[in-house]
Amino acid sequence: MAAAETENLPQDLAFVDLETTGGNAAHHRITEVAVVRVHNGELAEEWSSLVNPECPIPAYIAQFTGISDDMVAGAPRFAEIAAEVLRKLQGAVFVAHNARFDYSFLRSEFRRLDMPFSAKTLCTVKLSRRLFPEHVHHNLDAVMRRHGLVCSARHRALGDAQVLRDFWFKLRREIPQAALGATVQSVLGARKLPAHLPADFADDLPEGHGAYRLYGEDGALLYVGKSHALRTRVLDQLAGGDAESGQHKLWRLVRHIDWAETAGELGALLREAEWIKTQKPLYNRRGKNQAHSYTLRAVAMPIEVVAIDGVDPADLEQCCGVFHSDKDARKALGDIARAQRLCLKVLGLEDGVGSCLAYQIGQCRGACVGKEPLMLHDLRVRLALSSLKLKPWPFPGRIALRERDPRSGEFQGAPGADLHVIDHWTYLGTARSEDELAVLRARPAGAGFDVDVYRILVRYFSNHPKLDWIDLRDRH
Repeated sequence: MAAAETENLPQDLAFVDLETTGGNAAHHRITEVAVVRVHNGELAEEWSSLVNPECPIPAYIAQFTGISDDMVAGAPRFAEIAAEVLRKLQGAVFVAHNARFDYSFLRSEFRRLDMPFSAKTLCTVKLSRRLFPEHVHHNLDAVMRRHGLVCSARHRALGDAQVLRDFWFKLRREIPQAALGATVQSVLGARKLPAHLPADFADDLPEGHGAYRLYGEDGALLYVGKSHALRTRVLDQLAGGDAESGQHKLWRLVRHIDWAETAGELGALLREAEWIKTQKPLYNRRGKNQAHSYTLRAVAMPIEVVAIDGVDPADLEQCCGVFHSDKDARKALGDIARAQRLCLKVLGLEDGVGSCLAYQIGQCRGACVGKEPLMLHDLRVRLALSSLKLKPWPFPGRIALRERDPRSGEFQGAPGADLHVIDHWTYLGTARSEDELAVLRARPAGAGFDVDVYRILVRYFSNHPKLDWIDLRDRH
């Protein structure tokens, strides 16, 4: 193949696959690693090793991979093979299916040993999606079926790495080199990022759902965000933008970034809302605008306008609407009164004695002067406000709402599930283990009502009629 034809194709590649004890590189460990090295279009080396993770392998992982505690008991720890793994990856493009997963696990293992590691990554999931957009599924099984690839040992590191090598060779045979090269470069393509950030900071950003924080000088929190594609969102936001834009301002100011990966969108929304409320980032307008929200409490006449964060959760069924200010709440009530010919005095919107102004111009049925029975007026008020009523908490008490990672059916090692602990519209935190769940189960609910959490959950409940939840009231 002529040099001009291959100049956009990397010639030194390391096809990598890992098996692990779970999906979170910060907490879980590698149980098997394989590297298949290809140089100038030719197979250069195949290597694999079991790894003692120094912790138990969960039963469902052992069943999935076939790797048991007994199998790894005599295997080397990662520290014992780290130098060898690093040599086999050195200088090559790191190729994997869902590359961010395998790459983040290896970086975490190397980091534990204070061994620097960084490489260009080529994700074969992204490559397949861009080359074959007409197909919905791009997990490894789907890719194998579509391209007639055979695996000697599915869900084992070397077998899966060999499949990726075969997939690459097939693409080189069947896809025009210019098109394949352009697509590969688009997947590999690097964005221009702020020079004052570490060169490899983006290497650990996860691909899936999560929330993130951008910090400036002296640890000042600039911005909190969330995304279903965390890495793409953060890199896009830091790409610069117009010199006059707010995005460009953040690009100049940011000095540090952290994030929390979540199983799905709900977890990202809840974490974002919690960070904005408790940490008050400088450039999140939403947090400032909703610092003090109000509602209409319709226990009795007159209607009360009250700060919603002071309402007892048990009284929420008597509250209607969420407003940015006391003034907005009174205006909304006045608009409803005029539309339904209700009495402004009975509602508490007008002072003085005698008839209300609306009655004098024929816009009130006379509850203020006894012409309309107060019982009937009260009924009409409640009907008029019914569409604004806050929804009651639909569970018996504190619950853990399970949210599963949608990638878990496609990628081995996806984070799996989060357990969001919620008590009467109050978000208490997210657990990924029984120990974490026990802590959140015992945590005091705290005072007040969180408007953002309420809106997030109402929307989520509406879109997910079948919820997976655990009653935490009597768990010991």
